[in-house]
Amino acid sequence: MHGRILVVDDEPNVLELVSVYLNREGFAVTTAEDGRKALELFDSVHPDLVILDLMLPELDGWEVCRYIRTAGQTPIIMLTARNEDLDRIVGLEMGADDYVPKPFNPRELVARVKAVLRRTRIMPADENQEILRFPYLEIDKLRHAARLKDAEIPLTPKEFDLLWLLASHPGRTYTREELLEHVWGYDYFGDDRTIDVHIKRLRKKLEPEELPYRYIHTVWGVGYRFEPIATAEVR
Repeated sequence: MHGRILVVDDEPNVLELVSVYLNREGFAVTTAEDGRKALELFDSVHPDLVILDLMLPELDGWEVCRYIRTAGQTPIIMLTARNEDLDRIVGLEMGADDYVPKPFNPRELVARVKAVLRRTRIMPADENQEILRFPYLEIDKLRHAARLKDAEIPLTPKEFDLLWLLASHPGRTYTREELLEHVWGYDYFGDDRTIDVHIKRLRKKLEPEELPYRYIHTVWGVGYRFEPIATAEVR
C-alpha cells in the first residue's frame, strides 16, 4: 500500500468513485459521510492524507479541517462544489494543502494525492546538521524546525520548506514561479496565489509586531526575498 487515505463526503457516489480510483493505485481507503464520523475515523485510523468536502452534515469541512490542524500536519485536499476564490484562500490559510472543485476528474484527483504526499512526507535527515542563525531566529534543517526568540514556531512542512529556501539564500529575490518550482515541484496543479497565502502565514508567525526585525520582504512585481532588517530601517 502507498498509504491510507480518509475520504470525507456526504455523496455516496463520490465516495465510491474516489475509493475505486485510489484503490487501483494501491491506496487503502477509509470513508466517512459526515464530519463527526470523519473525526472519529481520523483519530482511529491515522490517515496519511484526508480528502475533505466542505459541505457536510453534523460538522462542516471547516470544523474538520480545524480539528485536523490542531492534531498535527496530516495533509488535506479540500474537495467541494464551492469554487469561489475566497473559499479556496480561506481553505489554504486554514492549512489545506490543495483545493479541488467539483465536478472533478478522478485521475487528476489521484495525481494530486500523489503530489501532495510527495511534498509533505518527511525525508530521511542528512547526517550533518544544518542550522541557519539570524537575529532572534534560528532555522534547523535536520529537525525541520524553527525557533523565534527561543520559542519553537509551529510550521507546516511546506511553510518550513519555503522558509528554508528563502533563508538559505538571503538577499536573493525569488519569483513566485521559482518558489512554486522549488517547493511544490513541477507537478503542482495550483497557481502562484498559493505562494502569497503561505508567505502571509509565515510573516504572521515570524514577525509579531513587538519583534524589532522583519525577515521576508515583497519585491513588487517580482516576488519575495529573505533579509533580516531592523524595523527602524524598514519604516
